[in-house]
Amino acid sequence: MPFKRAIAPIEIPQGEALTKALVGIGMNFASEVSNHPNIEDTILAASIEGMERDDLCVLAVLVTWLTRYHPWINADRLTRTLTIVNAPRVLAFWTAVATWLQKDRRFFRIGRMYTGPCVDLLSTGMDFHLKRRGEDHRFKNTCLRVPAGILRDRPADVLPPDVLAKRHPTFRHRVRMGPSYRSDMWAALEEDPTLSPSELARRTYGSFATAWQVKHDFDVLAA
Repeated sequence: MPFKRAIAPIEIPQGEALTKALVGIGMNFASEVSNHPNIEDTILAASIEGMERDDLCVLAVLVTWLTRYHPWINADRLTRTLTIVNAPRVLAFWTAVATWLQKDRRFFRIGRMYTGPCVDLLSTGMDFHLKRRGEDHRFKNTCLRVPAGILRDRPADVLPPDVLAKRHPTFRHRVRMGPSYRSDMWAALEEDPTLSPSELARRTYGSFATAWQVKHDFDVLAA
């Protein structure tokens, strides 16, 4: 059977599983921590929770996390995942994020995904909050209208990168090697050296060719 590259998340966490995953990637919620969850799957799940289920607390911490951690996001992986998301509000959020972080050109394609009308973060009271405090500077002139003060921005809500690197092997390898499929695969092999190239590719959402090469290189050093 030919190898088919995985695009959709293996699982989109919700509820307590999502909270544990958020803590696992460095967000300070009162919960147990998940064992180094997939970064892109987790931030996608957080955006769904915030935009589709109106969890502004999760969305606020996600935006603060993005401020600090966006250089280590695998932009190709996130882009591929968003192409199969059928949720206009979620796409509007990520398009707005890409506009806000436009200096990071890796998010260019995400910045063109949502082409509909401007989306209001709040279902009620938008005009009141905008007149009272204006717009959130991070989302000003984007496709998402966010009143200032609605999404709190507290650096203490997010772990420093050096602390996260000590507990999240995949993130540590992204810091060392760059946010790529290769770095994720290397971290996965350190956890389980018996993974075949095909299983390695599926777990990290990468291509079989990259997985085969990383497996080969890993075995060379292991020998």
